[in-house]
Amino acid sequence: MRKVAIVGAGTTSFKSRWIEKTYFELAFDAVKDALTHAKLSREDIQCCVYGVYNDIFQRQIQPDLYIHDYIGMAPRPAVRVATGGATGGSAVRIAFSEIASGMYDIALVLGVEKCSDCYNYELQSSTPEILKTIRYTADATYEGPTGRTAAGTFALSVIAHREKYGTPTELQMAKVSVKNHRNALKNPIAQSPKEITVEDVLSSRMVCYPFKFYDNCLYSEGASALILASEEKAKEITDKPVWITGVGASLDWSIPGNRPNIIEFTSSRIAAKKAYEMAGISNPLKEIDLAELHDAFTGLEILAYEDCGFCNEGEGGRLIDEGTVDIGGALPVNVSGGLIGCGHAIGASGVMQTREIVLQLKGEAGDRQIRNARRGMIQSVGGTACAWTVVLILERRD
Repeated sequence: MRKVAIVGAGTTSFKSRWIEKTYFELAFDAVKDALTHAKLSREDIQCCVYGVYNDIFQRQIQPDLYIHDYIGMAPRPAVRVATGGATGGSAVRIAFSEIASGMYDIALVLGVEKCSDCYNYELQSSTPEILKTIRYTADATYEGPTGRTAAGTFALSVIAHREKYGTPTELQMAKVSVKNHRNALKNPIAQSPKEITVEDVLSSRMVCYPFKFYDNCLYSEGASALILASEEKAKEITDKPVWITGVGASLDWSIPGNRPNIIEFTSSRIAAKKAYEMAGISNPLKEIDLAELHDAFTGLEILAYEDCGFCNEGEGGRLIDEGTVDIGGALPVNVSGGLIGCGHAIGASGVMQTREIVLQLKGEAGDRQIRNARRGMIQSVGGTACAWTVVLILERRD
């Protein structure tokens, strides 16, 4: 298996609504940014992997076809992936495989989503339509009729975890929200950068117990892109390649009730273990410099500390209490602001978080730069109660 590096990364801003742009125009902007970053042209790209989660958001059953044409990639080979919130991470994984296998030398990864085109004109809001569309991801014969939502499904795991271990508490979850909104203040692409207090979070309206308003990420529109290359090509393109040294993935049982328990997310544990084994990591808390974790809800970030092996079971809340995951802590988490601070443009989110690690390892993260960052991790999660997980380990090797 050949070594694979990321040589370019680009993105649009994440916004609640890009009124002036279509989804394929957002895709074009992100790809142009990534190509410019890599100092390449579109003629250098040999294959493409597109991450587009939801057809209905785009009002197009095969959006990748029109993206491919619009950004000038025809007639190159291309494939689309759609694995819920893990779509972006899955797209990176597929492109990695294309190059590691020796089939291609330079690949484009593009994640894009434009959810607010799902607009309910009667209610003058996109939110009900977005939530209804996401529910189509759920099983139509059982989960759908019960009224399950993403928040409701993940809430069950947080509640079960709290009943067993006493964490995550409302206060600990609020601290995650404060951290990630604050981190987003230094990220120019973020949708929701703001300075808020723990009291602001605790006093915000209840959305789905135990998640209050500020415990939730915001749905976003945006696009992010990466350029991956084989070792030989990477060394020709840049003197600062960022190597993909670990890749892990897992897909759990579709119905949470069929799983051994809902207190832990098996797919995340398996994906992290596989990625660590591939990268030669035995103590992630000490051997990883920063991580971008899937924080669609604050409680999920705390559970991810445990699933990703940063601490023992039931100790995730301690990491946020002690400042371990803050900027300046032993393992900063979601320096970009994560999904809570940046927003969740579903197909693009994992690509955006990978871009953040790339910039950090190249020393190009500006005001939010983590000093001497050499190894980073991305956890990309999607589907009912964390059905899919992709974990990536990136490294800088001088």
